[in-house]
Amino acid sequence: MLLSEGQMSDHKGARLVLNALPPANVLIADRGYDSTWFRQALVTKGIEPCIPSSRSRKIPYPYDKVLYRQRHKVENLFAKLKDSYPYDKVLYRQRHKVENLFAKLKDWRRIATRYDRCAHTFISAICIAATVIFWI
Repeated sequence: MLLSEGQMSDHKGARLVLNALPPANVLIADRGYDSTWFRQALVTKGIEPCIPSSRSRKIPYPYDKVLYRQRHKVENLFAKLKDSYPYDKVLYRQRHKVENLFAKLKDWRRIATRYDRCAHTFISAICIAATVIFWI
């Protein structure tokens, strides 16, 4: 379980999984991953970054726009596959129980506002609340 702040940017989260990246030639990502250190880390691993520059960057990095457009084709293909992929509909209907648990956890003021300073205390509060919700 990874606990991070809600406003954490994509490139900061990428730092946590950078070492686990599989070997690749190109990484196609959106503007959320645009940072100098992330680009340099990819180049160091031998991966060419295909990331559009953020709008706030004064001098934009060049990237392969044709290759970046291919990303949308792949995403659309996966969206179509997801709709046509066979799955157990009876089992999928059980998903609402997990969603309901998240909704009930947000009813707990301590969890919704995150009063705890330490992450381990916050996760402990989530575990206690989930246990109480389970038994109710």
